[in-house]
Amino acid sequence: MAGNSRRHGAVRKAGSKKGPAKGSGGKGKGRLEGRGPTPKAEDRQYHPAAKRKAAGQAKAAGQARTAGQIKAPTGRARPAAVAPSPDWVVGRNPVLEALRAALPSLRLDVAAGIDPDDRVSEAIKLAGDHGVITSQVTRQELDRRVGGAHQGIALKTAAYQYSDPADLLRLAESAAQPPLIVALDHVTDPHNLGAILRSAAAFGAHGVLIPQRRSAQMGPAAWKVSAGAAARIPVAQVGNLATALQAYKQAGLFVVGLDMTGTADAAQISLADSPLVLVVGSEGKGLSRLSRQVCDLTVSIPINAATESLNAAVAGGIVLYEVAKRRRLSQ
Repeated sequence: MAGNSRRHGAVRKAGSKKGPAKGSGGKGKGRLEGRGPTPKAEDRQYHPAAKRKAAGQAKAAGQARTAGQIKAPTGRARPAAVAPSPDWVVGRNPVLEALRAALPSLRLDVAAGIDPDDRVSEAIKLAGDHGVITSQVTRQELDRRVGGAHQGIALKTAAYQYSDPADLLRLAESAAQPPLIVALDHVTDPHNLGAILRSAAAFGAHGVLIPQRRSAQMGPAAWKVSAGAAARIPVAQVGNLATALQAYKQAGLFVVGLDMTGTADAAQISLADSPLVLVVGSEGKGLSRLSRQVCDLTVSIPINAATESLNAAVAGGIVLYEVAKRRRLSQ
């Protein structure tokens, strides 16, 4: 039975004492001190929860800095201005000009309580004529959507519908004049794109070809500068410009490159009355190596030695005029 001193092994050895066994931490002043309760996971330095917490705090701090709460003179905080999205046209004059140019649009937002001057009234009328929905919103909601400096009116534009390079060729072949297509070799300024569209439409081009990457794309800025020409002349996108130019050559078109180091004078383009692709080089580097290799001819515009070069849109307009003039003279 338990405690039976006669049972084998139950006899306590002399000198033994009751108490905690060796290694139990001791007792009294000699006991080990505990570390307290286990910390939360988010407070443990190397725990994933702690890392997530630190990342969240850093993100919140960054957002606070970005928001930039600025004290107004009245002591009330106001959010810093936000840059408008590329698919919004803001301001009374820009919105009116975009609607006059028939820029494809989805919605016209007008802030409640603004002074409806002649520009606002005409913009609302044009939006109705073009089938664009007009919505009245609060100024705070308009601030949230497009940022400041909108003057109480903003136009949300639609995505531009690009043509296929083959569509430009089919359109050109059905026209009375020999095909004339303008290709832009990585022109990056949308204002230059819009200006070239305007010149292309004015001088009888059948379409404009642009690369998908490292090139200005059709948007509010290009539409505005084109002054309505973007609604009359198609723009095609292509992944590889040199390959598209080679395909045009195989279809019977001559490729003429416009570059400051061109070998011929732009006023003496012998191929002007032939089926033609005019390639305009970029603002900085001019024609790329691959585009130059495809060209049948490169031309330049003689300018004063004190002037380094011409703007890409200006140069393109001059050469398009020369082509149109020679075509009229050959009729």
